[in-house]
Amino acid sequence: MPATKEQIRQIIADNNLNSVADVYSLLRDSFKDILQELMEAELDASLGYEKNQKREAPTSNKRNGHTPKTLKSQYGEFQIDVPRDREGEFEPKLIPKYQRDISGIEEKVISLYARGMSTRDIHDQIQDLYGMELSAEMVSKITDRVLPEIKEWQSRPLNLIYPFVFMDCIHYKVREDGRILSRAAYIVLGITADGYKDILSITVGANETSKFWLGMLNDLKNRGVQDVLFFCVDGLPGFKEAIGAVYPDAQIQRCVIHMLRNSFKYVNYSDQKKFSSDFKAVYNAPNETSALSELEKIKEKWGRKYPYAISNWENNWEDVSSFFQFSDDIRRIMYTTNIIEGLNRQYRKVTKTKSVFPSDSALEKMLYLASGNVIKKWTQRYRNWDQVLNQLIVLYGERLTRYL
Repeated sequence: MPATKEQIRQIIADNNLNSVADVYSLLRDSFKDILQELMEAELDASLGYEKNQKREAPTSNKRNGHTPKTLKSQYGEFQIDVPRDREGEFEPKLIPKYQRDISGIEEKVISLYARGMSTRDIHDQIQDLYGMELSAEMVSKITDRVLPEIKEWQSRPLNLIYPFVFMDCIHYKVREDGRILSRAAYIVLGITADGYKDILSITVGANETSKFWLGMLNDLKNRGVQDVLFFCVDGLPGFKEAIGAVYPDAQIQRCVIHMLRNSFKYVNYSDQKKFSSDFKAVYNAPNETSALSELEKIKEKWGRKYPYAISNWENNWEDVSSFFQFSDDIRRIMYTTNIIEGLNRQYRKVTKTKSVFPSDSALEKMLYLASGNVIKKWTQRYRNWDQVLNQLIVLYGERLTRYL
């Protein structure tokens, strides 16, 4: 219960508080006194009687003095006297036997690390706020606490079905045996049958290959994912073959925006804006027949000047055209991988201070912690999801409903 104004004024008068430093000193001393009294009360409860109680005690166990203990807190270091009992049965719960840090500093370090702060910045921040020294090695040890949590998260059971799954990877530099190597962080993001986003997996490995993607997809299946309606991907090597081997009934949707960007490699910069504008008629077409007709018009206009920009679409049309059979609500979800690109931007934001990671586990650690912050913001499901789900049920029937 907070103190009243009158009580606060009395505290100020009794303690001659004239500065912030005076207030801080009072809080520090009061914090110590309150902890001391709470521990004494814990022993009272454990023994069943209060100190100096005159009536007969219900137990043969008695108080047996105190043991000094130095604690670290947000108010700096101080000593308290931990009460003891004669029979050694008392185990304090407020401050457990081997705990010496009650500052919550470890949680603050992990939080700062999750936001991409360097170990040097974390050191400076903690020193400025709490006057405590934390070396880079100590920061690393503190954040290593999440490694068992990461393993548990990576192997947690998943839903039986995800209507949409997005897959992509980001590249980083990692130091290994004195060499700096390229690593790919493979990201798998799913849309649940309830319309919510979830990060299914983050795996750090060598550069992407069909063999690696196959292992990741088998991992999803082993964790319970029985079916996926659509895999929405960029044109990364090995995707299509791996998906076909593990989820043969799933459709593949290549990201239209990535396709357009890939075409720009063959288009003069001065023509890119007009080329892009013309292509809107293709991916905004009401159906696949109209889209092919619009693509033919673009081929007539641009084909001679930029043949490879057009053939890029013709050669990949089977994987680009899946979304034409659906309504706008479904198209907005699947025709672009913007959802996972937005996630990747958040990852890059927190990893920009790290040009090279000291190990694969250090990279996984930072991406996992960053993911936790992102997922907290994903509180709303996709717009018009009820309509999306009803359309998917009409199209896929028992393949979807058997898991709902």
